[in-house]
Amino acid sequence: MSNLDRSPVPSVCGGRGFVVAEPVRELLSPRRVRLGESTEVRRLLPNLGRRMIGAWAFVDHYGPDDIADEPGMQVPPHPHIGLQTVSWLHEGEVLHRDSTGSLQTIRPRELGLMTSGRAISHSEESPRSHARFLHGAQLWVALPDAHRHTEPHFEHHATLPTVTAPGLTATVILGDLDGAASPGTAYTPIVGADLTLARGSDVRLPLVPDFEYGVLAMSGEVRVDGVTVLPGSMLYLGCGRAELPLHAESDAGLMLLGGEPFEEELIMWWNFVGRTQAEIEQAREDWTKGTRFGEVHGYEGAPLTAPELPATPLKARGRVR
Repeated sequence: MSNLDRSPVPSVCGGRGFVVAEPVRELLSPRRVRLGESTEVRRLLPNLGRRMIGAWAFVDHYGPDDIADEPGMQVPPHPHIGLQTVSWLHEGEVLHRDSTGSLQTIRPRELGLMTSGRAISHSEESPRSHARFLHGAQLWVALPDAHRHTEPHFEHHATLPTVTAPGLTATVILGDLDGAASPGTAYTPIVGADLTLARGSDVRLPLVPDFEYGVLAMSGEVRVDGVTVLPGSMLYLGCGRAELPLHAESDAGLMLLGGEPFEEELIMWWNFVGRTQAEIEQAREDWTKGTRFGEVHGYEGAPLTAPELPATPLKARGRVR
């Protein structure tokens, strides 16, 4: 769950000044980014037009990629502070290792949830013997100030609750949806759900009006509140909705992301989420010196080297363009 940009752009996220307090239909286009040796991702957050949705601060969508004759995902050990990572797969497997000693293979529709807290490092890779296709999403959740220095830990939940309706199965990844609550630890009012829709189905999904929402299209073709959303794109929906109309033109897969607008302003640079430039600088120095973040055992390869900080001060860019 990483940002491998060698020239990452710092941005300030959070704050409620630019939250859209009414329903909108804002289609976000992805930016293509290389992730490791053989994986290309479509980055939806942060986006020039929208930097957070609730506490969701980073969203990559990748695949489906045919990796039958490829190594697949190969992301060397790298550091994190101030966030949670969410690993979510529709196809394939990802082997997670981290500096707390966790070693876990994550499979489709299983939750891999890592809380970095004060500091953690981890790696991600496709197992040597892996499925032909790799398809999933990688997401970050910003930790609020009261919990961002917590002890790092990893959770794996192979079984998650579901909400069903004719033509719909919704798996609750994080937070709760329509009375079903994920076992994953959440630190802010939030929801993440995987939606599987059968072709031709019409569904009205219950929402919380005080939350802001976005929908990431994973596969198929679906109309979200009348807007066609194709795989690899995201529709931002704003706040103020009690329900969300969905119509599947084909069998389709979506991710619903939402939460209470994140009040605190954050600085996000490379793989760090902090509050000040000094905090980001210290995290980079600690990673470079090999302190604070621990060691990932078992990965065959060197850890990532931190990119250089920009010459200009880390500058607030706000939630929107």
